[in-house]
Amino acid sequence: MPQLTKVIYTGRTHTSAGGRDGKVRSDDGRLNIALSSPGSSGGGTNPEQLFAAGWSACFIGAMNIAAQKMQITLPADLSVNAEVDLGTTGTGTGTGTGYGLAARLNVSLPGLDRETAETVVQTAHGTCPYSLATRGNIDVTITVV
Repeated sequence: MPQLTKVIYTGRTHTSAGGRDGKVRSDDGRLNIALSSPGSSGGGTNPEQLFAAGWSACFIGAMNIAAQKMQITLPADLSVNAEVDLGTTGTGTGTGTGYGLAARLNVSLPGLDRETAETVVQTAHGTCPYSLATRGNIDVTITVV
């Protein structure tokens, strides 16, 4: 596992008791939200939505870096739709049921030819910290749409 040689940023949050039905806030106050379990009637977001938001934003940053290295300009209206599934695996320790994640990133790069778009996406997937953290740990599908 690669070790960090320089820390660029540390995100710090505090989540209250209640976990998925609690509250989370960042140390700088920029994030202050209620959490709700997926499928519940609560008014908050959930960890899977937060993970999808973080990964898709980071992936766009990684695509920008890839495009700079390739000396191409990405379309202004590019987008990433991220889907993160929470499910059971049946392989938990002690309880008999474990939980896991799966994810899909659907990347839109309008105006780029398919080959260039695929190269940008694969390069980004090779450098995005979220992609690297999930590689080999969860099922991930990335599609250029």
